[in-house]
Amino acid sequence: MSLRHRAQCLLAAALCAPLLASAEDLLEVYAQARASDPMLAIAASLRGEHGERVTQARAALLPQWSLGAAELRGPQNGGREHQLTSSLSQVLVDLGRLRQWDAAQSLLSAEEARLRAAEQALCARVAGAYFGVLSAQASLGTAQANEDAFAQQVGQAQSRFESGISAAVDVEQARTYHALSQGATVQAREALADAREALAQITGRTPGVLRPLAAELQALPPEPLAAEAWVNQALLANPQLQASRYGLTASEQRIEAARAAHLPTLSLGLDSERRSGSAVAPQDAGRANTTLGLRLSIPLFAGGATESLKRQAVHQRDAAREGLESARRALVRETQGQYQAVMSGVALMRSTRAAVDAATRALASTRTGQALGTRTMTDLLLAIQSQTAAQNAHEQARHRYVLAKLLLQQAAGALGEAELSAVNLLLKDS
Repeated sequence: MSLRHRAQCLLAAALCAPLLASAEDLLEVYAQARASDPMLAIAASLRGEHGERVTQARAALLPQWSLGAAELRGPQNGGREHQLTSSLSQVLVDLGRLRQWDAAQSLLSAEEARLRAAEQALCARVAGAYFGVLSAQASLGTAQANEDAFAQQVGQAQSRFESGISAAVDVEQARTYHALSQGATVQAREALADAREALAQITGRTPGVLRPLAAELQALPPEPLAAEAWVNQALLANPQLQASRYGLTASEQRIEAARAAHLPTLSLGLDSERRSGSAVAPQDAGRANTTLGLRLSIPLFAGGATESLKRQAVHQRDAAREGLESARRALVRETQGQYQAVMSGVALMRSTRAAVDAATRALASTRTGQALGTRTMTDLLLAIQSQTAAQNAHEQARHRYVLAKLLLQQAAGALGEAELSAVNLLLKDS
């Protein structure tokens, strides 16, 4: 490395140090997202809604008390009658309402599982958007490096041409590469702006400077190593699949509730009535008539509605069962895919690292060859392009590897703040 290049690196490091010291890390961005992400708020609200549905279903099994007041006018002498009534009832046997309460509880459990899934999805979305910004920054850095290098080659080619060392075609070729690299820089800058907006969509605020991955990152296979272990864990703990199971349970309980509509119901009632007014006989005025009794209700015919509700519940159960099977198959595929992505990421990080080393050596050799006249301007331009492309590919592979591990943990139902904290340790220190 030349003294000039070494000085430039030291200057760049000095300028970037204050920015890195104030940069946001993954956990800070996650905290912002958790406080303001609409999708997580929606999941929490739905859980709250189903919690109230459980309360309402349970209320139908608890005592019911109502008061009533009426004022009547007699048709003959115009006398008035005041009535005050009280009705207190308690369900003793009603299997239909009991099964509806069970179904409401199962649906609440399903929403709680969906809330956990939303929390894990938020972790994955934050990490994806975070590393999306870093990947876009790496692509922009590659594009800018190409543009700067090609601009330098334009100047060198022009000088060599004016000195009679090289032909005019070398100048035009360098200008072509430089012009194309300018377009690539514009596109990379646009992609970075979009990636930052994607992160802002989750956090509700414009992101600042983000901490990048540390220079050294170990490419380790997942633990446990067997794909079947990850699939089994996913089938057991994935919250979305758990929600589907609870949904199927609720559907079966709704079938039982529909069948119970044919059964008798029994309740205890306590009714009282007090009458007063000019239209009431003196001996009845002010007296409270109280009745305590058992009420047995036997449904006989409801126009076919009861059987229809039962068939409807069966269809809903069948749909829930098929939905569960579809979700199970999709989860198996997703888990295996993310497992393979981690394994591929390990191999890709190693291959791109080797490509960077080889391209760096090739570029140095090409520069030396051009100075000696054994390599052409085209060779040098291609070597520069290959070296920056290899660096960008390695950086993208690093990001994809980290994300693949998080997505595998999400599929297995094991993604949370602790896993994000582990990734946070892989970022550069301030």
